[in-house]
Amino acid sequence: MILTVTPNPSLDRTYEVPALERGEVIRAAGERMDPGGKGVNVSRAVAAAGRRTVAVLPLGGAPGALVAELLDAQGIEVAPVSVAGSTRSNIALAEADGVLTKINAPGPELSQAEQELLLDTVRSHSRDADWIACCGSLPRGLAPSWYADVVTRAHAGGARIALDTSGRALLEALRARPDVVKPNAEELAEAVGRPLTTVGDALKAAEELRSTGARAVLASLGADGQLLVSDTGAWFGSARVSAVRSNVGAGDASLAGFLIAGGTGPEALASAVAHGAAAVRLPGSVMPTPADLDPAAVTVTADIPLDRELTEPVS
Repeated sequence: MILTVTPNPSLDRTYEVPALERGEVIRAAGERMDPGGKGVNVSRAVAAAGRRTVAVLPLGGAPGALVAELLDAQGIEVAPVSVAGSTRSNIALAEADGVLTKINAPGPELSQAEQELLLDTVRSHSRDADWIACCGSLPRGLAPSWYADVVTRAHAGGARIALDTSGRALLEALRARPDVVKPNAEELAEAVGRPLTTVGDALKAAEELRSTGARAVLASLGADGQLLVSDTGAWFGSARVSAVRSNVGAGDASLAGFLIAGGTGPEALASAVAHGAAAVRLPGSVMPTPADLDPAAVTVTADIPLDRELTEPVS
């Protein structure tokens, strides 16, 4: 079982539009409404693969009730933490050329009692978990050290923990030695405080995160592929993608694929790349099923192309 923790979930509305023009009336070609939040998306991808998952998340108001309903319809066990504030609603505008514009609301502020209840809920559901995936931004009220506390408690209970967050929350959590962290290129550059222009730059940054506490780093480099760096080696994975429809949740699908395949080594990286590549071919934040995967399109190698320039360098 994979337990996911999403401290700041959302109700996500995605509209497919021909092009985004400021000040104009734009007619959507399609629309979707999905439960959102990085941990929620990991649970959705795990469930789509036919595996058991439990999603721990604070929920409030009508949007929160709808998130729970949508998750239940997808076969996901929900461990809700009732909060007074209303769950946030996010908007994504997906243009025909693949450009995505997102408007993310801040979400509710959690009281001290709600914070304690969230931690208690994670603890009570972690006993049967093969992995605990803590994902996304922290809502107002939670200290940047909150994820570090979760990592420490998870390890004390014998669980493995994957962390997908950024900024100070990531840096604080590194000291607790999470089993794997999954930054994208922008988050990786922010964490080490320098630009990334090549795959080699990304590799050095991932190694630096390991030196400061991460036991393994699964770094998403967007269209350029993914890196896995651990104490047993480093690998680079990429996949052929004919057309990108939406990249919403692609990184979350990658993390789910990685954990489903055991969360270690090149086989898990290949699964991560396959799931991410499948996700970008689907609308909105739809998570791929096994039928959507194309393992033959995935390449994983220990011969990392250090000099390859990133398609979208991060300054």
